[in-house]
Amino acid sequence: MNTRRSFLRTATLGSAAALATPAIVHAQAPIRWRFQTYAGAALGEHVTKPVIDYINTAANGEMEIELFYADQIVPTGELFQALQRGTIDAVHSDDDSMASPTPLQQFGGYFPLATKHALDVPVLFNQYGLADIWRTEYEKVGVAWLSAAGQDPCNFNTKKEITSLADLDGLKLYTFPTAGRFLSQFGVVPVSIPYEDAEVAVQTGELDGMAWSGITEDYTVGWADVTDYFLTNNISGAWIGSFFVNQGQWADLPEHLKAIVMAGIEAGHTYRNQWYWGGEARLRAQGDKLKLRSIPQDEWKVVEDAAKVFWDDIAAEAEINAKIVQVFRDYNEVIGQAGPPYTFG
Repeated sequence: MNTRRSFLRTATLGSAAALATPAIVHAQAPIRWRFQTYAGAALGEHVTKPVIDYINTAANGEMEIELFYADQIVPTGELFQALQRGTIDAVHSDDDSMASPTPLQQFGGYFPLATKHALDVPVLFNQYGLADIWRTEYEKVGVAWLSAAGQDPCNFNTKKEITSLADLDGLKLYTFPTAGRFLSQFGVVPVSIPYEDAEVAVQTGELDGMAWSGITEDYTVGWADVTDYFLTNNISGAWIGSFFVNQGQWADLPEHLKAIVMAGIEAGHTYRNQWYWGGEARLRAQGDKLKLRSIPQDEWKVVEDAAKVFWDDIAAEAEINAKIVQVFRDYNEVIGQAGPPYTFG
């Protein structure tokens, strides 16, 4: 009897220990990342937060990402350095506004007249080789590049009515570094300020408007409340932005969590595509805050021709630049031959 009791007691304790084991494993501290996006809170709700929410839910407690919006940890122009140092674990931004120390900087954001639509961006990266270039260049500087996607076009929303190229002369616009470099030849004065300060800067007269986004963002972030006109001509059909992770953090992440992160990013790409595409149409047709204006196409061709010269200048700066510019040329030749809907008109 004593032997039987000892066996039962031992078996019971052993079973309890076995049942407790999964709970002990599950109670291990989750992997925690700090993540900063280029976008302010109103815009970030659509362009970045869905990705973070997806990852946090799918990781089932094994990983938790804390999202910060534009300039909350560091200024956007310091995002890359913070990512290298590990001050921030991951970033959603374009290469241009985060001051990437690679030759890719001027190709992120809005490279003048390089794209027509948001879907051009994943095609360029996945079918024309830009993904391999981006991945390789960022490996050299200790950052893991994960994925790029397109978003909205780069139009102008301004206090002043624009109906000709001459109307651009002297305009103080919040815009991206490379876009500003290109637009300066038409008299635009590029202004660099924190993202969340742009709306007030228009109200105080420090800015005349923005060359930063399409009309969906103008309404979403409040810029349509402080400007009066929207120029339908754009200097680029799609923003090129990416997701980046500190190289060490990415290397240490278990493979199944890497898969969850990538799935969340791809789901976010899909959401942004429809959100922007539908918003651009609906707000042009039904929006009641911004009056639509256009520069005639024969006059706008001056801008398109200037972009070709700009491409040549950028290509001449470095071998890697020439390689990337050639990718844009090759793709634009293909869609030019394909015609609508790949091109306009």
